[in-house]
Amino acid sequence: MVIKVFLATSSGSTAIKKKQQDVVAFLEALKVEYAQLDIACNEQNRMWMRQNVPEEKKPSNGIPLPPQIFNEESYCGDYETFFDAKEDNAVYSFLGLAAPPGSKEAMQADEEQHIVENGTHADESNEEGAADDSIEVPEGDRNGDAHGEAEEGEGVEADELAEPEENEATEGDEEVEETGHAEEDGEQEEEDLQSEEEEELRQLEDEEEADVEEEGEEFLEETREEVAE
Repeated sequence: MVIKVFLATSSGSTAIKKKQQDVVAFLEALKVEYAQLDIACNEQNRMWMRQNVPEEKKPSNGIPLPPQIFNEESYCGDYETFFDAKEDNAVYSFLGLAAPPGSKEAMQADEEQHIVENGTHADESNEEGAADDSIEVPEGDRNGDAHGEAEEGEGVEADELAEPEENEATEGDEEVEETGHAEEDGEQEEEDLQSEEEEELRQLEDEEEADVEEEGEEFLEETREEVAE
């Protein structure tokens, strides 16, 4: 396979000349065999280049400018795409050539292949692991001792829940009992107060009666004295 580089040797554009020199110098540095085809002095080369550049790769005016690169009849690209491939260490791939062993592009391709293979093996291992996990295991065997511990834990929790209820019931009974005692004490106090009040009333009545009797006797005494006089 021969790499074809279409150039304009008599171009008046400094930018085009610089781009053509960059492409040729890099191909020579890589020791890639190529052929220079002049479109300035050869109308046939110019027409062939314009006809074989894909329409989507042509500029808006429809006239592609040199340099344009082909691998035999296959279009590779223009200067911009060549430069991008150079920056990505992918010039051989851009040209449609196999990268020589030991080149940066070859080592990069080997690394990528290694990563892909490892990824495939990892995916296969994951699929096998998933298949093993898909085997159904009885629930009792699946959890083992953990299942039994869980049941024991549930029993302990139930007992703990029951204890507060019992304690609450006991406390309730004690409160009722205390309330009963309090009511009895209150009734007893009321009875004692009533007894005290009744006793005081009796004493007052007795005192009043005594006073009335004394006053009556004094009155009688005074009356007798007056009569005697």
